Amino acid sequence: MQLKSSRGKHVPSRLLGSLLHRIATLILTSLTLCLSVEAGKCEGKPKNDSAPNIIFILADDLGYGDLGCFGQKVIQTPNLDRMAAQGMRFTDCYAGSTVCAPSRCCLMTGLDTGHALVRGNARVPLRPEDVTVAEVLERAGYRTGIIGKWGLGEPDSTGIPNRQGFDYWFGYLNQRHAHNYYPAYLWHNQGKVLLRNEVNHMIHGRDRTPGGVATKRVDYSHDLFTAEALAFLDRSAGDTFFLYLAYTIPHANNEAGGQGMEVPDFGPYADKDWPQPQKGHAAMITRMDRDIGRLFAKLKKLGIDEKTIVFFTSDNGPHKEGGADPAFFSSSGPLQGYKRSLHDGGIRVPGIARWPGHVKAGSTSHLPWAFWDFLPTAAELAVTKPPEGIDGISIVPTLLGEKGQKKHEFMYWEFHEGGDSTQAVRMGDWKAVRRYGQPIRLFDLRTDIAEAHDVASDHPDVVARIEDYLKTARTPSETWPLRERKPQRKRKK
Repeated sequence: MQLKSSRGKHVPSRLLGSLLHRIATLILTSLTLCLSVEAGKCEGKPKNDSAPNIIFILADDLGYGDLGCFGQKVIQTPNLDRMAAQGMRFTDCYAGSTVCAPSRCCLMTGLDTGHALVRGNARVPLRPEDVTVAEVLERAGYRTGIIGKWGLGEPDSTGIPNRQGFDYWFGYLNQRHAHNYYPAYLWHNQGKVLLRNEVNHMIHGRDRTPGGVATKRVDYSHDLFTAEALAFLDRSAGDTFFLYLAYTIPHANNEAGGQGMEVPDFGPYADKDWPQPQKGHAAMITRMDRDIGRLFAKLKKLGIDEKTIVFFTSDNGPHKEGGADPAFFSSSGPLQGYKRSLHDGGIRVPGIARWPGHVKAGSTSHLPWAFWDFLPTAAELAVTKPPEGIDGISIVPTLLGEKGQKKHEFMYWEFHEGGDSTQAVRMGDWKAVRRYGQPIRLFDLRTDIAEAHDVASDHPDVVARIEDYLKTARTPSETWPLRERKPQRKRKK
């Protein structure tokens, strides 16, 4: 049985049933399922029968070395390890950025951070003219849903998911709101679903609304996201669909200080002689892994497992927040750095794709690809065309084991925190990093995956080629101009 809002949109009774006994009133303001009346949209029937369902699962701040299939020895991830064994593991998958919002913008729009609208963690909403992967798939006849964390548009802005191609939306709009795993509410399309949690927004004398720390913890947002994802699959099994499942695990609740790794229980790590944040970090990842196993079981039960391609990755490298220590579990693996670094520890992430009967089981690809490649990949899978002018290249030939895979000559990132700008380029096996206004540091990833040895002086020709590329690698941005750090003034004695 399903309940309906006043506008006729289905609201899963599972969610409401878990909340109504503690909620006096529940107001849901929904868009209609179809935001466009163009023929062929929102029917859930692509023009080509070969088009698969597409699920993209995104973890939040999960490191390259946090999964067993990528070398983790302590944290248990049996379902993701099985996903890799049944599909393709990507050793050279790159996030869009080293922090949340720009990485997700690259994923949604097919543009790198030299051209994307959002290039840093600021509240800049997507515009009507920005074309997302959801819009591309919606036009191809897909039912489109997002569950989890958005970060690309505040309430009532042009950037909310329902105005960017998604038929269905449930989760956090605001990044700070997403810090708290026990929020007072979550968004369901354009209305709020009130939860049973109670939240203190004043942290150390500062108003951290809509974030904060829960003083009463009942409804764990990650668990609600999993339940919503399972319900979405139930509703969509007869259609062809795109589900963007943007989990917040294992991001920290920054407002909670050293107790920021919020999880209902420590699971198999409860008795470990570890600091509490490290127990929480491991328990969060294992909890997410458990729930991804539930999603695969649901696909099989619905008889759509072989019709569905599932991607899994992370929005950037591991964090050092909320008491977490990326060195404790070697979360960056063999890579240098973590979140907020443009060394590979901040942007190279675990990547897995699974599609039974199409993606070769147990295969490994060393193809360098990045988040901006997902949009054209999804478009090719859906047998439709991506928008012109994007930076992405479809990786479908690699997924299907076919010849003819195009490769990036250059891959580009930029980051704007700490008083200056940092740029990074990957060109083949060469990796360049520079603080704007300073010389390029060059690394040979074939022999130095940790980017420990700067070989720029040994390869002036490579440096010159990358410097020439950097002249045209980006379009100007008023919000994120390239900045050079000013030298600090010496204090008078």
